[in-house]
Amino acid sequence: MTDLLDPINRRILAELVANARIPVTELARKVGLSKTPVALRIRQLEEAGLITGYRAILSPVRLGLTHVTYVEMRLSDTRHKALEAFNAAIRLIPEVEECYMIAGGFDYLLKVRSRDMADYRRIMAEKLSALPHVASTSSYVAMEAVVEQGGAIL
Repeated sequence: MTDLLDPINRRILAELVANARIPVTELARKVGLSKTPVALRIRQLEEAGLITGYRAILSPVRLGLTHVTYVEMRLSDTRHKALEAFNAAIRLIPEVEECYMIAGGFDYLLKVRSRDMADYRRIMAEKLSALPHVASTSSYVAMEAVVEQGGAIL
């Protein structure tokens, strides 16, 4: 895999992270190759799983989703079946922007986006608290996004 990450492919990936809609001809010009080898390299990066897809990144602010809350979740049961049930259920809640299983004093850390505190309270009451095996939660409201990045750093 590391042989795929030569300096040219790193530049290709950096350009695609900055602008996934860049035309291949422009990308080729930026990395100093012709169009055909760049298209081939992109296909190889996709086939190797380094590029997993392309998507539109929406503005949460423009959508009115300015309220961010981080939620620690502790489960009452952490056996394999319970974790699978929780994982399947959490994936169905669109307001959960991120969810990580954590090694430490709690089991999961969630990033939840909502319109405001009242909207978050509704999400907590109707969706998050109803998840399987939830024993307790702690919520932390973000006051300001200081750094928000979408994509890996090369």
